[in-house]
Amino acid sequence: MRRLFLTMLNHLIVMVLCAQGQDSVFVFSYFNNNGKDGLHLAYSYDGFNWAALNNDSSLLKPVLSKDSLMRDPCIVRGNDGLFHMVWTVSWNERGIGYASSKDLIHWSEQRFIPVMMHEDSARNCWAPEITYDKKKKRYMIYWATTIAGKYPADRSLENGYNHRMYYVLTKDFTTFSKTKVLYDKGFNVIDATIVPDRKRYVMFLKDETRIPPQKNIRIAYSKKLTEGYSNASAPITGNYWAEGPASLQVNGEWIVYFDKYREHKYGAVKSADLVSWTDISEQVSLPKGIRHGSIFKVSKNELEPLLKL
Repeated sequence: MRRLFLTMLNHLIVMVLCAQGQDSVFVFSYFNNNGKDGLHLAYSYDGFNWAALNNDSSLLKPVLSKDSLMRDPCIVRGNDGLFHMVWTVSWNERGIGYASSKDLIHWSEQRFIPVMMHEDSARNCWAPEITYDKKKKRYMIYWATTIAGKYPADRSLENGYNHRMYYVLTKDFTTFSKTKVLYDKGFNVIDATIVPDRKRYVMFLKDETRIPPQKNIRIAYSKKLTEGYSNASAPITGNYWAEGPASLQVNGEWIVYFDKYREHKYGAVKSADLVSWTDISEQVSLPKGIRHGSIFKVSKNELEPLLKL
């Protein structure tokens, strides 16, 4: 009944928005459980109320790596009109997954991108994301990796994981630049996502520090996409463990969604200035069991085939 109500609510909202001349729709890419069944999508017209597409069944089954996972799916629209997706294929592979689609329904062959194969001691590649650089017409793919023994000064109780953010650049998802460090401020960091904000870039990230425990979402800024990010801000999330930030903007305000993974539910905060944040977790509604991914926009016409699945 709740799912039916949300679907009806979204249809009512779209009629109002279309009457106002608004044609864009938010889509949330995510995974369920451990990511074995693949890509899930939900949609929202207001950024607060989300309904699952395809009856919350997978739209793409993972086939890469011995683990065959599709965790942390990140989707962006490219300058070529395609939707490009990257994801975590395994807990301990030295590469990430990639596929593209014209309509979010039919996908290209899944490919493994070996972004950390040059590091024999690299233990993983987690939560990859893509940000498109419009000025330079190229994509930056970035993710978190632990390289065994590289940052031994950091204290960790979590199987020796000690992540930093790394990146590669590409124009065609076929050839890639050499892997470089993107963010290293002396602490364990994962789940970064970067969005442009006028003349700067905003990075939402998870402070993964275990001792003393942080496990919260923070912000860093830079004037350049690939370098120069500031020290992390104070936490924007509360007294709970949070991960997997995904952001959008509605009516001039920022909304950041995140996974309250110990509580097995989702949360959200909003801000008009990226400084003062208000918890709006009780004001949002998402599909049951959703795990983190990314948020992007499609047109109403692009959504129609997905609604018919």
